[in-house]
Amino acid sequence: QVQLVESGGGLVQAGGSLRLSCAASGRIFSDYVIGWFRQAPGKEREFVAAIRWIGSCIRYADSVKGRFTNSRDSAKNTVNLQMNSLKPEDTAVYYCAGVRWGLGLPAGDEYDYWGRGTQVTVSS
Repeated sequence: QVQLVESGGGLVQAGGSLRLSCAASGRIFSDYVIGWFRQAPGKEREFVAAIRWIGSCIRYADSVKGRFTNSRDSAKNTVNLQMNSLKPEDTAVYYCAGVRWGLGLPAGDEYDYWGRGTQVTVSS
């Protein structure tokens, strides 16, 4: 079992920044991948980014490339999502999710474990 807990959401003005964290606990294997997803009201869940627990492989959705940075703090068992130049369309509940995975980084329904989410609201 793996437990994932998000933190760091909040209200920010357009152009501002927020840093989300995903704290992982439980049985985390070396081939684990942590993904970030978001869901806005009335919209489908959307892939944001993913990172390997071990290694340097990172993947971003086109909509956040150049603005969001995904990183890992192995000492704290935490994955962070630094979000800069935020836009009103980034407003959503952000979730982190985990899965054991081989080559590549999944961006869909492959994830097994999910956090409860944290709200990000960007005002215009």
